[in-house]
Amino acid sequence: MSIKVSIQGYEGSFHQVAARQYFGKNTEVIPCATFREVIKIASSKKESDGGVMAIENSIAGSILPNYNLLQKSKLKIVGEVYLQISQNLLVNPGVKLEDIREVHSHYMAIQQCLQYLDKFNWKLVETEDTALSAKHIHQHKSKHIAAIASKLAAELFSLEVIGPNIHTMKNNYTRFLILQREEAAVKVEGANKASVNFHTDHSRGSLAKVLTAIADGGINLSKLQSFPIPGSDWRYSFHADMEFETLAQFDKVIDDIKPLTEEVKVYGVYKNGKTPNP
Repeated sequence: MSIKVSIQGYEGSFHQVAARQYFGKNTEVIPCATFREVIKIASSKKESDGGVMAIENSIAGSILPNYNLLQKSKLKIVGEVYLQISQNLLVNPGVKLEDIREVHSHYMAIQQCLQYLDKFNWKLVETEDTALSAKHIHQHKSKHIAAIASKLAAELFSLEVIGPNIHTMKNNYTRFLILQREEAAVKVEGANKASVNFHTDHSRGSLAKVLTAIADGGINLSKLQSFPIPGSDWRYSFHADMEFETLAQFDKVIDDIKPLTEEVKVYGVYKNGKTPNP
């Protein structure tokens, strides 16, 4: 039985690439227009087995609204995928570079490929989605329009990659979280990373005490992100990604920081996804 997960975007998007990388090629995806919808469907036992959601990019940084969605949900992080964002110029079979008059894609994808695109006198047309642009040139049998999208989009819509890896920044990675409902999330064997949210009483030195306890426990704090607490006067909660060697080591640190905090919530304990080699 194949896994069915919600993703943001359309078939052929990088979210689907990430879903396949984690669950396998036969993963069924439920395309969603928004990340809020991704969380909603991932939370529904009748609709899906979970969801895949981008959380940060090595160039653009954290996707802050997605941390808020995660905080409000009851989903658990069971894994992560680091995906190199590779943009490609796609055309219908037989179309040559000299035939192209327009290039269609999402604004960000176009921006990521300007060094390549500036070599040509093409009209650049911004669209809502990279994969949808690929689908449209396939559907309309366009002979003079190319799209910028993933190689998966080329595969799904029978397009040719006429320009592979045309993005300027080669070390462009997006980190995706694998989310499942709490009752469906099984213990991850070999887990060495956890995502935690906490807040202190905001007295002087309270955050420093928590960070010291984490360091003294031998845990690597790979990310620390602050968020304003709604309805409070300049008080913040903190999202922390912790890397450790053993689960016992992590559990002890959580026990150590609980007396130093007002609340601690563990979003998930999972295996470090690791950034792939370019």
